[in-house]
Amino acid sequence: MAASDGSMTLAFELSALERLDDPEAVFQDARQWSEYIGIISEKPTYAVTKFAREHRIRQDFFSGPRGRGESLSQIREQFQTDRHVFIGVDDADAELADEVDWEFLSVEDAAESAEWALA
Repeated sequence: MAASDGSMTLAFELSALERLDDPEAVFQDARQWSEYIGIISEKPTYAVTKFAREHRIRQDFFSGPRGRGESLSQIREQFQTDRHVFIGVDDADAELADEVDWEFLSVEDAAESAEWALA
């Protein structure tokens, strides 16, 4: 992904991160052009925490026990950046992003743009 002039909050759907070859390297790369970055999921918090720990990912936020829509809305309020981008995997993720006023990017498009390897 190209660096933007403004600040960005970047949220990954857990299933999108699971499709990437090296989630740790993706987070390190994304930190160069994202002010805040984290993972959201409908899965229990411990599943997200376990994934983050296994891949040495330091998150600025996570979804916690809330639903994804509520999580994205609260993240948007808490992290007031110029852009809020949600990287997901399917039409449901795109619809969710639209509902909560986030930009949507498919993991495939993000990977191609940022030169991240897919698993």
